[in-house]
Amino acid sequence: MTAWRGTGTRPVVVAFGGNALLPDPDDPGAATERARGFAEAVLLLVPDHAGLVLVHGNGPQVGAILLRVEATRDRQPPEPLDVLVAETQGSIGYLLERSLRNALAEARREVEVATVMTEVVVDRTDPAMVEPTKPIGPFYPPAEGRRLAEEQGWDVVEVPDRGVRRVVPSPRPVEVVEIHTIADAARHGHLVIAGGGGGVPVWRDTAGALHGVEGVVDKDRTAALLATELRAGAFVVLTGVAHVSTGFGTAEERPLHELTVERARGLLADGEFPEGTMGPKIEAAVDYVTTMRRPALITNVEALPAALAGTDGTWITR
Repeated sequence: MTAWRGTGTRPVVVAFGGNALLPDPDDPGAATERARGFAEAVLLLVPDHAGLVLVHGNGPQVGAILLRVEATRDRQPPEPLDVLVAETQGSIGYLLERSLRNALAEARREVEVATVMTEVVVDRTDPAMVEPTKPIGPFYPPAEGRRLAEEQGWDVVEVPDRGVRRVVPSPRPVEVVEIHTIADAARHGHLVIAGGGGGVPVWRDTAGALHGVEGVVDKDRTAALLATELRAGAFVVLTGVAHVSTGFGTAEERPLHELTVERARGLLADGEFPEGTMGPKIEAAVDYVTTMRRPALITNVEALPAALAGTDGTWITR
């Protein structure tokens, strides 16, 4: 299997899902504890003097905000989805930044940490704008989910054995507006939290002005765009499983510890990796490997040490 080879003087880009920080409703301190554990794992990837860019998801968090918006719609005007994404960039960025600073201090490492409010330009004619696929918010029992969809005008998708979840448009990222600021910080060896929630989706008119878009950009695709724009030395996707598998959740499930770009594309074409789950992660890794000609890693926080040693995780290679 492939193992971690370092990045030289190039920064690392890491993407991870918002579920990693979703607090237990019975334990308000759970998010802080999970952020602390995540920060300790990230330190394994922070190179000396090369910088790291951390791109987090926000599906559960923005979904929770939307529930509050719907509950108070009759008392105050609802905020658009792009503004809600910006709100999660601030709240999750603060939580991560604090945890990372504490973990770095404990490890006696002097690395600056900063959160960059990030806008991502999308194409308003992207077919995804009329074909919602991005899950946000909690899972509902099927009957309740269908009722909410009818009452609120939501698009929803039913996941076997899990329930119904709301889906929103997820256009592809075209441009990271703050790329120069992010690049400058990373090249000075700093740890930058950027592109949170995939970035605030915006479109640019003919005069160059930016306007908000009702959607959520997939954070893995934004992370891959950042990784190629920054010429990153490594691209790591931290998700909910230790490695990618075929036949996931079935009796035929088989782990894939190493996956070539060609085979990954074939499995994507065969529908092996769904759009709302593993699909964007595989696509993002393939994009990075194809452009940078360097391997990408998909794993979870718990398996990260083993994955870096080459005994777990899934490495996407040429």
